[in-house]
Amino acid sequence: RAICDRHGTLLVFDEIPAGLGKTGKKFACEHDGVSPDIVVLGKALGGGILPIAAVVAREGLDVGADFAFGHYTHEKNPVTARAALTTIEIIEQEGLVANAATVGAFALKKLTELKLKHPLIGDVRGRGLVLGIELVTDRASKTPANEQAEKVMYRAMERGLSFKTTFGNVLTWTPPLTVTEADMARAISILDESLSDV
Repeated sequence: RAICDRHGTLLVFDEIPAGLGKTGKKFACEHDGVSPDIVVLGKALGGGILPIAAVVAREGLDVGADFAFGHYTHEKNPVTARAALTTIEIIEQEGLVANAATVGAFALKKLTELKLKHPLIGDVRGRGLVLGIELVTDRASKTPANEQAEKVMYRAMERGLSFKTTFGNVLTWTPPLTVTEADMARAISILDESLSDV
């Protein structure tokens, strides 16, 4: 924030992958006490079903409120706008941000315990329901275990757990806000079994 202010640059946060509660706060930037000038939202905004995105700017940056930039057939859809409002209402009414924080903390604790059992796990990190399990061939050198990560991913998929890998060796988990501790415990059990196979 200070660097952007010093250089007269806008601070823009892409909250598309992590916003609307996924990190255990409504917006990921809240964890660091930073107020961006612009926040970009999408994906989850439409309830994971309808395509909608938003650019939310601080007061003073709303320079287009009094005129139209043009009209396109794909913009201003009332159905997706209603979906976005309903999504936000459900997140708030059902306490899904708090659920993400609680279940995420549970998962982080259990995954950290799993690290003690499996030398292949080099690091476990996360905020809320944005979790990363880094697989390495050697913890000292932190050499990425790309081949093993792919095998673990496919073993887990065979058992019903789906996730992606990032950088080839980080198992990236981003379950829905409605996930329960029981769901997460089952996912961690599947991961444990899949790691044991490799």
